[in-house]
Amino acid sequence: MRTDILHIGAGELTYEIRNIVNVGNKLQALGLNVNWENIGDPVAKGEQIPTWMKDIVAAAVQQDATYGYSPTKGMLATRQFLAEETNALGGAQITPEDIIFFNGLGDAISKIFGFLRRTARVLVPTPSYTTHSSAEAAHAGDRPLTYVLDPTNHWYPDLTDIENHIRYNPTVAGILIINPDNPTGAVYPEEILRNIVALAEKYDLFIVCDEVYQNMVYNGTKAVPLATLIGDKVPAVCMRGVSKEMPWPGGRCGWIEVYNGHRDPMFEKYINSILNAKMMEVCSTTLPQVVLPQVVKHPKYQSYLDERVRRYERHSNIAYDILKEVDGIVVNKTNGAFYMSVAFAEGVLNNQQTLPIEIEQVRNTVEKIVSGPDVSLDKRFVYYLLGSSGVCVVPLSSFATSMQGFRITLLERDEEIFTQIFHTIAAAIKDYRASA
Repeated sequence: MRTDILHIGAGELTYEIRNIVNVGNKLQALGLNVNWENIGDPVAKGEQIPTWMKDIVAAAVQQDATYGYSPTKGMLATRQFLAEETNALGGAQITPEDIIFFNGLGDAISKIFGFLRRTARVLVPTPSYTTHSSAEAAHAGDRPLTYVLDPTNHWYPDLTDIENHIRYNPTVAGILIINPDNPTGAVYPEEILRNIVALAEKYDLFIVCDEVYQNMVYNGTKAVPLATLIGDKVPAVCMRGVSKEMPWPGGRCGWIEVYNGHRDPMFEKYINSILNAKMMEVCSTTLPQVVLPQVVKHPKYQSYLDERVRRYERHSNIAYDILKEVDGIVVNKTNGAFYMSVAFAEGVLNNQQTLPIEIEQVRNTVEKIVSGPDVSLDKRFVYYLLGSSGVCVVPLSSFATSMQGFRITLLERDEEIFTQIFHTIAAAIKDYRASA
């Protein structure tokens, strides 16, 4: 074209979680039986939505109002309900006007990073959920600025690394926290969260906190809400949604809660710019907003959520007990959300290792994919794993990290199949290491 039409950050927009689906579908068409362990969609993995929840949605669908626009910030009654829930925690006090609904958290993430000044950076974790890290990098037209989650310390944030990045990079304006974390499944202790808030106050930064998995924790841990720790000095944006807890990922319904939004004039103007962008879109999806309070208040909701969480806890322990016996990897017990990240020890992987693939066309396809000069070593393992066993996971290096490994979900409902998947992975790691 006669002029460059590409956004400066176009090259930073990647999403390997779904990219690998294209390859999996191609291999499936060649006769491979695929176990999809790559994407966090409970419904796709067989989660059955209870009848009482469907009845609430069905009744709402009969109301003409659910087919109309909602207010720009979202349905007032729902925002009042959510504000009361947050205020009951006893920390930051908000009003319905401090809540803005979006078409899923992907929409919120795009706006939060997209409406920052290009030179203002948000420090994101590494490894980091791709939607966050890609959006932050795209807005700046540069690689994401990251702080380390330490696999040798339960995937907890390295506080020294955070402060060093802030101290020596004056463009850092904010810190992203994902708690419980995706992709690692870590749940952060209160002390670590308090220290991050203290750093934000010390250096005059704001905080973005993704708490979409806040009520999905186990193994004796507790996810401490940012609202209870933020105090009255640090501006913050907290992200919540219905996609995982209800679960209703197809409802595209997420929201942000703004804490201390009026204490800093610049931050207040920034939030208003996000609201103005929502006004141009008119509003977010009405139906899930209408039913959200009814679902959460339903007498069967908590027991339904508890049953799912207990299942993730069982699967967390099964997966950990299998993989902890495998040499050459660093594995931690997942304590929140429904993901597990496994890191390979340094030097374990090389570009000569392979796994046997029975179907010739599948083998040819995988070998072609991994033959490129820029294919990371963990991506090479992941595609050989897929081709040899049908188990589809995501390379850890696609989560804004130089660490080599993979992320897998805990969503498979059949415990026998789930256990077999992890035994297959454990055997594959051993065979892969021994192949070269």
